Amino acid sequence: MDERPGKRWIEVGGEGAGAAELAGALGLHPLAARVLASRGHGDPAQARAFLDAPLAGLPDPFGMKGMPAAVARLATALERGERIATYGDYDVDGVTSTVLLSTFLRAAGGDVVTYTPHRLVEGYGLNTGAVEKLAAQGVKLLVSLDCGITSVDEVRAASALGVETVVVDHHTVPVELPAAVAILNPHQPGCGYPSKELSAVGVTFMLLMALRRRLREAGRFTSARPEPNLRAALDLVALGTVADVVPLTGANRILVRHGLAEIATTRRPGLRALKRVAGVADGPVTAGQIGFRLGPRINAAGRLDDAGRGVRLLSTSDEAEASALAGELDRENQARQEIERRMLAEALDDAAAAVRRGARGLVLAREGWHPGVVGIVAARVAERFHRPAVLIGLDGAEGKGSGRSIEGFHLHDALAACTAHLLRFGGHRHAAGVTIAATSVQPFRAAFEAHAAAALAPEDLVPRCRIDGWVAEGDLTVRAAEDLERLGPFGAGHPEPVFALRSRATKARTVGAGAAHLKLGFGGLDAIGFSMGDRVGLCQGPVEAAFTFGFDEWDGTRRLQLKLKDLRVAG
Repeated sequence: MDERPGKRWIEVGGEGAGAAELAGALGLHPLAARVLASRGHGDPAQARAFLDAPLAGLPDPFGMKGMPAAVARLATALERGERIATYGDYDVDGVTSTVLLSTFLRAAGGDVVTYTPHRLVEGYGLNTGAVEKLAAQGVKLLVSLDCGITSVDEVRAASALGVETVVVDHHTVPVELPAAVAILNPHQPGCGYPSKELSAVGVTFMLLMALRRRLREAGRFTSARPEPNLRAALDLVALGTVADVVPLTGANRILVRHGLAEIATTRRPGLRALKRVAGVADGPVTAGQIGFRLGPRINAAGRLDDAGRGVRLLSTSDEAEASALAGELDRENQARQEIERRMLAEALDDAAAAVRRGARGLVLAREGWHPGVVGIVAARVAERFHRPAVLIGLDGAEGKGSGRSIEGFHLHDALAACTAHLLRFGGHRHAAGVTIAATSVQPFRAAFEAHAAAALAPEDLVPRCRIDGWVAEGDLTVRAAEDLERLGPFGAGHPEPVFALRSRATKARTVGAGAAHLKLGFGGLDAIGFSMGDRVGLCQGPVEAAFTFGFDEWDGTRRLQLKLKDLRVAG
C-alpha cells in the first residue's frame, strides 16, 4: 500500500499585476516578469533592486537590538587583549559562524579560541562543563553562535567564573532570557531589524559589519594590521545561510547572491578542497549545490563525530591539511548515508503504520537510531507522508530526537504544548530537537498526535504543488530560461518557479536503476521526472505536467530541460 498523498495543484502566480509593464521596463522575458510581479515585485524600480541585490541594500546592523552593547564589549576585549572564545553549534550554520567570527577577530589582533561541542557527548548548545574548561583557559568573553538563547543556567555559571557572554542566535526566543552582556537575535521582543529570518551566520556577519565600523573609527586598522575584507567572507555566509534553509528573501537574498560568487572564486583552501570532493566544478555555484553537496559534508563532521573538523577545514591555510580534512568529511558523509538508508527503511515502516491508524503527527522511536542522523530521516518522513515528524534515537533510559514540520504546523509551539513529557527541547517553526526519557515516549507520542489532530485539518495533510502559471511549449525558450536564472538564487521562501502545461508526451520511458526515473519529451523539449518511473503509464494520452525549467549541463553541453514536479492525466 502506498500511503503517499496525491498533490493538490494551486496556481499562485497568474498573470501578475504589472507584468507586461515590468517586461518592457526591464527588458525581461514575459515569464520572468510574470513571476517577479506575482511575488510582489511589480514596481520596476523595486524589481530592479531585487534583481541587482546590491550589498548597499543591507539594513544598518546597528538597527538590531543589542548590537551597540555587543560591539562595545568585543571592542573592549580587543583593546585589553582579553581571551575570547567563539562557541558555535555543530551544524553548518554554527561552524561557518565560528570560522567567520574567529577569523575576523584574529585579523583584528584578538586572542581567540574556538569551541565546538560534540553532538553525541555534550549535546546541543552551551554546557557548564565546556564553560568551566574555557574559564580555566583564561577566557574572559564567550560568544555563543547559533545557540545560547535558552542557556540561562550556563550563562549564569559563566558569569560566576568571571566570563561574560554575548549571545548570537536566531532560534525561537523563550520567555526567560540569559543574563548576557548582549543578545543578538532578530526575533527578540523590541528588535527593529527588518530582516527577521537571518541565519546565525547572517547575524554574525551583521555583528562584524558593525564591529568593523567601530574599530575603523577607533583607528585599530593599520598597514601592519589591515582591515578585514568582509566581502570575501561572504562565502561562509552563503554556506551557512543556504544550509540552514532560512528564507532567501530580504537580507538573506543579498548575502547569498554575493556569497555564491565568492564561493565560485574562493581563496579558502578548505572550501576549494570541499568543492573537489563534492564534485562541484569550477565556475558558478548554485544554492542547490550547497544544499545537496557542500553542506551535507560539513554537517557529516558533527553528525557522527567531531564537528571541530569542519571548523578546521574552513579555517586552515594549508592545502595539504585542507585536502586531508575534505577527504575525511567525504568518507564520513558516505558513512552517514549508509546509516540514513537503514534508518529510513525502518522509519517509513513505522510511519506507514501510524498513518494507517489515522495519526496526523508522527513520533517514531527505536533503540539504536543514530542521534546525529534522526533529523535527516525526520525530514524524509515528513516529506513522504506530509505530516510533522519527530524521530527519537533511544539509548537505554534516554533518547535524543529531532523533528521536522510541514506548512501550517508550528513545531516549536507543538513541543511547548507537550513539554511535560520532555527533558529538553529547542528549535523553531520548521525544525527542533528534543531530549526525552525512554518511559515518556508513549505519552509524548499521544500528546503530540492530539496536538496535531487539533491543529491540522485533513486538507493540510495533502501536499501542495504550487504553480507560477500555465504556459505553452513555445514559451519555453533559451531567453526565458536565461531571464528566469536572474531571479535566483532560489530556495526556502523564494522557490524556483514552477510552470504547468497540457500536452501529449513523446518518447516516454523509464531510466535509471530499477526503472526509478521517468524520461519523456514535450515537442522538442526533454523532461526528466526523478523517482517518477511509476508514472510512465499516464503518458498514453494528454497529460498535465508541473515542472521547473532551466539548463542541464552534461559532458560539456548545455541544453534546456524540464524537471518534473508532478504529472497527471489531463482533465
